[in-house]
Amino acid sequence: MPQVTIGTNIFRSKTTPIVFQGPDRFRHMYMIGKTGVGKSTVYENMALQDIQNGNGICFIDPHGESIDWLLERIPGNRIEDVVLFDPSDAKFPLGLNLLEAQTEQERDFLVSELIQIFYKLFDPEKTGIIGPQFEHWLRNAALTVMSGPEGGTLIEIPKLFIDKKYEVAKRKHIKDPIVQEFWSKQMGATADFHKSEMLNYFSSKFGSFLNNSLMRNIIGQRESSFSFENIINQEKILLVNLSKGKIGEMNAAMLGLILVAKLEAAVLKRAHLPAERRHPFYLYVDEFQNVITSSFTTMLSEARKYGLGIHITNQYFSQLPEDLSNAILGNVGTLLAFEVSAEDAEMLTKEFLPFTKEDFFNLEKYNFYIRLMMDGKMSPAFSGKSLPPAGFPNPQIYQRIKALGHLAYGFPRPLVEEQIKQALF
Repeated sequence: MPQVTIGTNIFRSKTTPIVFQGPDRFRHMYMIGKTGVGKSTVYENMALQDIQNGNGICFIDPHGESIDWLLERIPGNRIEDVVLFDPSDAKFPLGLNLLEAQTEQERDFLVSELIQIFYKLFDPEKTGIIGPQFEHWLRNAALTVMSGPEGGTLIEIPKLFIDKKYEVAKRKHIKDPIVQEFWSKQMGATADFHKSEMLNYFSSKFGSFLNNSLMRNIIGQRESSFSFENIINQEKILLVNLSKGKIGEMNAAMLGLILVAKLEAAVLKRAHLPAERRHPFYLYVDEFQNVITSSFTTMLSEARKYGLGIHITNQYFSQLPEDLSNAILGNVGTLLAFEVSAEDAEMLTKEFLPFTKEDFFNLEKYNFYIRLMMDGKMSPAFSGKSLPPAGFPNPQIYQRIKALGHLAYGFPRPLVEEQIKQALF
């Protein structure tokens, strides 16, 4: 069953469930509201319903509480469908290799995403910190590292510029003449002084990940621990705990960006599947503005035909670039708003007539206004109240899933570190 209940509407003493129907969910849902108003509860309940209904989901949580909540409520018949990605579990690190691609199209998409990730992390305003020359080096280096049957990882990119033996070995597998020319003509003609100057600047952007054992053990594994394609097509449950308090804000952002890029690449590959085999899959992302690049706006408009329903939330419109705000209001079918800031209330009144700014200010906790996609059309705005937290916690389920995850997807840390050591040195 692809439908879920968002909450209830009470009108003239009559209580009616607010049901989000299957086809309408592929037009996506955006939720906005201040901290503590009840946003997490809405998505937790919806995700749990999806899990109980046998649907495939990915839930990306920057705080960790929602993941913990869901893990204690997984039905017994779905335990083996769960893939738990928790970077703070350093004893059994799961591999996540952005530069792992099966097709040329996927390779080009992931390299493009890699460049956008570096802009997002180090130069979000595009002031020139990540400029054309850095982008040129990064693109050619990534394509070089990916060449050959063994492939490569992000953390091997700086090695290309300091280990001549590694560079030569990788260049043997390059088929793209433009990439070959980069090494033979451009790099070959660059004076050692200028090369060294650029290399220090280039390599410094990798330092925070190379020098961090937690990150190195995740993004340094050449083979990802799980396949996004399998998770989507086999209707698995991917729960991502990116608790910034446990792994740090920069690390959480980097891993979130890689995860979403890999997910997008897997979704795009569904174009080769017959429509009847594109099982519905649902993505939930809290504080989504931290883990997306510019390609996400395209995904909002195209995901419907690939069977992906997107549910995103954040606190303020000011956290979003203007083009992304416009894309949300233009492409998202269901809008839900809890209590918001004065600035956002001004924007939202245009979307939620006849409700006024004062109505948004006076919303009590767990109460919201919604414009719901119903049978392909957006409804007039109406009020609603979220459901209380569903299900009953079972801590033993959590521990069982964690143990199964270690066996099925994780590798002991010493083995991972030995593998990475051999790749880097």
